[in-house]
Amino acid sequence: MQEKIKNVLTDLISAIQAVKIYTPEHPQFNEFIDRAYKTLHDIFEDRAELIIGIVKGELAFEREIFFDLSKKLKPLIRFLEEREIERIVFRRDLHRDELAKFITLLTTPQKNGETDLVGVLSQHGIRNIQAGKIKAPSMDLKEKVKKLRNYLVEYEGSLEKVHTYLETVINQDELDYMELKYDVFNFLDNLMSMYQEFIDLTTFRRKDLITFIHLLNVTVLSMHISAKLGYSKDDVLNVGIASLFHDIGKLYVSQKIVQKTDKLDREELTRMRHHTTLGAEILFKYIDTLGTLPVVVALEHHLRYDLKGYPKLAFPQKPHPASLIVSTCDVYDALSQRRSYKKIFPPDKIYNVMLKEKGSAFDPLILDKFFQIMGVWPVKSIVSLSDGRIAVVRKQNKNDIFNPKVEVISPKKKKGIVDLVKVKIKIESYLDPWGQGKKYLKLLESEQQAPAA
Repeated sequence: MQEKIKNVLTDLISAIQAVKIYTPEHPQFNEFIDRAYKTLHDIFEDRAELIIGIVKGELAFEREIFFDLSKKLKPLIRFLEEREIERIVFRRDLHRDELAKFITLLTTPQKNGETDLVGVLSQHGIRNIQAGKIKAPSMDLKEKVKKLRNYLVEYEGSLEKVHTYLETVINQDELDYMELKYDVFNFLDNLMSMYQEFIDLTTFRRKDLITFIHLLNVTVLSMHISAKLGYSKDDVLNVGIASLFHDIGKLYVSQKIVQKTDKLDREELTRMRHHTTLGAEILFKYIDTLGTLPVVVALEHHLRYDLKGYPKLAFPQKPHPASLIVSTCDVYDALSQRRSYKKIFPPDKIYNVMLKEKGSAFDPLILDKFFQIMGVWPVKSIVSLSDGRIAVVRKQNKNDIFNPKVEVISPKKKKGIVDLVKVKIKIESYLDPWGQGKKYLKLLESEQQAPAA
């Protein structure tokens, strides 16, 4: 992989030199662009994106710094640093013309006061290359606490925005699509990068916003899964918007019924089962603003993979992949959340419940991919190990969803990182953060990442 990265960078450097000497139309420039484009797509067979960083004036990929290439590219690195660009991201859906435009723009003298390269890329239709700052690789405890507080503020703000957008559509008012897309874009760039931290914040809940918390969670989770499945950024945004509005019909029927803790009577059940068609009808009025995907997802999110759900269609066909993703995330989040009428389900029980519906309620491929991404025991789960120690899940093992990497947090004398794939120790039980696991929450806040054990 490193050799491919070097080849890409070498070809890009050559293209930059060629465009400076000649023009973007010159055969020499196009030859290097073609070579770089081909090598990039060879890399995209193994990964959804390639991120090149600039660290203290040097080019870097993951943990490797290319000192030799950095020397050749010093003028470009200085140029990027002047525009506050510390990383460049190439995505799988990259077109050859986008790459050529990007190189040309990089070497075009900047106008007075023009430092927003991100805006310039967008103006020229370059959607599959992103340039921006590198997130700090590490931070001290004080910075972590400050950042988590910022996440809480962001989460609260997102809840209020979700509430506003849904109320706007329920009341059939005019929707500001540009503002909505901007906010969902922020969900993608901010929430997605720290997905687990925002899901952790669901412990903050107001009763009047509980439905909106669920919708925000499903939105972030659907976007997270879509991105991990290799969807383009635009497609991830579209899935996010569709998931945000997928239950608009249920909200329209009655928030009182939604939050009812006992069984629905026959009339209420009938009205509730029609919420999918009602939601599609509501969103159809916004089709010029939101597009067709929210209509489709609102209609299909209870239409099971085996077509035995609802609504009953005159001409049955398999639900849209976005509908299947949203419905999977919808069920997962509903089972994960604590409610007044049920205790929290442990992760292994959620897995077993959903596994029983594989091929019936859920698309087998999406369900398998979902748990390969999430694992049976999600990151940040507090668990009891078979040797008596208490640990927190830190990282999934893609080849063994039952045995993640964990950090032992109690007792302190035996703390450390343990890869459960490599030892005979297993996860014995999940510790509910509202119950048995509550006393370990402070340890999670204060403990730094432990050394490998």
